Amino acid sequence: MSSRRRLIYVLAAMLPILLVVGVWWGGHPEDLPSFARSGLEAHGETRVVDEALERISSDYYRPVSTASLANASVAGAVASLHDRFSRYLSPKEFHEFDAPPSFTGIGVEVAPEKHGLLIARVFDSSPAARGGLRAGESIVGVNGRSIGGLSADRARALIVGPPGTGVTLSVARHAGAGERDGNARTLKLTRATISEPVVASATQTVHGVRLGVVALATFSPGAHSEVRGAVEHELHREGARGIVLDLRDNGGGLVEEAQLIASIFVKHGTIVTTRGRTQPTQTLSAVGDAISPRIPVVVLVDANTASASEIVTAALQDHHRATIVGTHTFGKGVFQEETPLSGGGALDITVGEYFTPDGRNLGGGGIRQGAGVEPEVKIAHGVDTPYGLAVALNTLAAKVK
Repeated sequence: MSSRRRLIYVLAAMLPILLVVGVWWGGHPEDLPSFARSGLEAHGETRVVDEALERISSDYYRPVSTASLANASVAGAVASLHDRFSRYLSPKEFHEFDAPPSFTGIGVEVAPEKHGLLIARVFDSSPAARGGLRAGESIVGVNGRSIGGLSADRARALIVGPPGTGVTLSVARHAGAGERDGNARTLKLTRATISEPVVASATQTVHGVRLGVVALATFSPGAHSEVRGAVEHELHREGARGIVLDLRDNGGGLVEEAQLIASIFVKHGTIVTTRGRTQPTQTLSAVGDAISPRIPVVVLVDANTASASEIVTAALQDHHRATIVGTHTFGKGVFQEETPLSGGGALDITVGEYFTPDGRNLGGGGIRQGAGVEPEVKIAHGVDTPYGLAVALNTLAAKVK
């Protein structure tokens, strides 16, 4: 008898025995080995979810798509974590999340003030930039109507509108000491869809010293290349003798981008250390090719400076590479990882904590909000207005030798 035929006879003889043992074990799962028991229990728990979704899909009084039920079940699971930083992105939300940020309007960031809206920033190549609007000016009227006394939201609503439509603005310059010039000029702009730039830079002269300002909106893929380009442009082409890195209202992004952006200013050493439950502790260090340490740097922050922004701010602070100006930052000590799912959506959940070069965790332990980064030069009021930038520039000018 061949060995192959003998094996078939043995397996056939064992089959009834295996069947009996399987049935018995099926009624006594507590007697199974731990690895097998945990597998069966996990399968049983997920089966309950499948059964519930199947019942709703087949018997609910009105039709409900299985896709919407699946999205809701995953979203519910993430919500049960009670973690405001973790979320489930439906396929539609994930697509929008990956799209570049944009809005319709004239291309300015504004802050409320007594007489209307103070222009804090003008986006490059926007209708506002083409019309000659500048940071520090005030919008005091829209389409012939004074906006003094209106809420900021109501005033903004008068300015925005469908792309291609016109809006007429009354704009006043500031004469100094916070006072408006009495003569407002009128200009008409055509609204457009504005793609918010990741990086914007400008040169300003303070006390006879030429300084560069580089503002970063988010730590998106490739942001480090844009920041480096802007820094080198300000230093080498515009003749800036110091750099303000503006991270106000920057909610963060990719940890790897934070490492690379901090490396523009820090020559060597630790940038950040990450620790997670399922991944080993990882230390991200400066990658080299930093600008000269003799070039002074100021980082301008506010309460919305968070996550990757705090990593960069803390790294420059711990390495004594920059002076931090503004208010204490958000205080987030955890990071998230985005995982695309087969249905087209994605999980963006907290997977670990991060620590600054000096070993600080900026959060309050886990997902709780903490103290963040405390600036050396504190701004009590107006950090998100041109006044905040003015303080940063004056601080930087004093450091230029």
